[in-house]
Amino acid sequence: MASIIKRKTKYSVVYTYTDSSGAKRQKWETCGSHAEAKKRKAEIEHQIDTGVFIPPSADTLSDFLDEYVSLYGVSTWAPSTFDGHKALIDNYIKPIIGDVKLDDISPRMMTKFYKDLQTVKAVPRYGHPDGELISPSTIREIHKLLRNAFNQAVKWEIMARNPVQNATVPKAEKHERDIWDAQTLMKALSLCDDPFLSLAINLAFACSLRMGELLGLTWNCVDISQDSIDNDCAYIYIDKELQRISRESLAQMGEKGIMFKFPTVRGCNSTVLALKEPKTRTSVRKVFLPRAVAEMLVERKKTVDELKELLGDEYRDYDLVFASTQGTPTEANFINRAFSKLIQDNNLPKVVFHSLRHTSTTYKLKLSGGDIKAVQGDTGHAQATMVTERYAHILDDDRRVNAARFQKEFYGGGGTAETTTAVEAPREQQPPASDPLQNLDAAAKQQLLLKLLAESPDMAALLTALAGRSA
Repeated sequence: MASIIKRKTKYSVVYTYTDSSGAKRQKWETCGSHAEAKKRKAEIEHQIDTGVFIPPSADTLSDFLDEYVSLYGVSTWAPSTFDGHKALIDNYIKPIIGDVKLDDISPRMMTKFYKDLQTVKAVPRYGHPDGELISPSTIREIHKLLRNAFNQAVKWEIMARNPVQNATVPKAEKHERDIWDAQTLMKALSLCDDPFLSLAINLAFACSLRMGELLGLTWNCVDISQDSIDNDCAYIYIDKELQRISRESLAQMGEKGIMFKFPTVRGCNSTVLALKEPKTRTSVRKVFLPRAVAEMLVERKKTVDELKELLGDEYRDYDLVFASTQGTPTEANFINRAFSKLIQDNNLPKVVFHSLRHTSTTYKLKLSGGDIKAVQGDTGHAQATMVTERYAHILDDDRRVNAARFQKEFYGGGGTAETTTAVEAPREQQPPASDPLQNLDAAAKQQLLLKLLAESPDMAALLTALAGRSA
């Protein structure tokens, strides 16, 4: 049976077990407190009594993670997830604790590992500067990866418990992404003299597109016939995305979800550009186009057809909407550079291109009166909570209007702080009619609409843009 031994300020649970070869071995497990040691001793004795005790493994963490990636990751992860998780394992886990034996890993050791990571320099990726320390958010991503890996180890009966379950992880502050309001967006579009970038901005905003979905859009998934435009039913169909994938992930995972691989220009590339299935089933969707954006696509199609006719066989036709002048795919860094230059040249508020998706979601929620399911249909999120929690930004103009409504409702019209000394009780609410507009004639309805637009300049600017009014 197990016993508890105290050494200075630490407690160890000591027990004997039989390994896979039949040899008797003794194991010491160090715990942070006497209470923790008693709990672990009880767990071990219960497992031995019930015949479910798992002997400690002699494998190192590095060996186990290789097995975890090959058995679990290959069958579960998307290519981009595979590349990201492999980078975390190879850059931060294996070099620091990869040689540790699985049975030596404890919550205390993992807490120290996470603490030490805060002083480690990040491996430069995707333009991050040299010398930057690993961020708390990256450490939390490492923790999530290890938690899942050790959960699999418990399911595979390699480990008796998950050692990171009770480890302390550094807190990461959540920063809300900066977005443009409608007026700033319209100003940016009026200053943009690049039709290619202007179309990208309009589509990302009007259709709530991710960058990969935008750049993977093909003409066979676009309905911009004149009849569709006239009847306000022009649309795009999202069923793929453009993504750069490492050859290592393709070698291990095969071509699961890959719809098309573009020829590699340089044979020594370690990555390949491909059209792949979207990240989730709900990402496959139809998004209807505002008439102005549909007409922009008509003009873009004319430009592409002219290039095809001019270049003939030299044009590499992959049916891409955002093709280069030679027909090849446009990568995200090209759009990002052009977008950043537009911001810098015109002293606009700094945002990233993906912020347009946030702006789109925010205004769609506003214009739809909070119809979350309709907005979710456009964004392609699997969970409706993503729409409300991550993408629905609070607009300052809405808050200003709410303050004005509070003034009118509780403080008596336009009274000031000096003249108002008490809060009046709110007026008794009457049950609303089934249709509050049914008794208004057309002129009265028009006056009401104008009043609502006057209260919300952002909504007015947005409706003007979506109506396609030219400057």
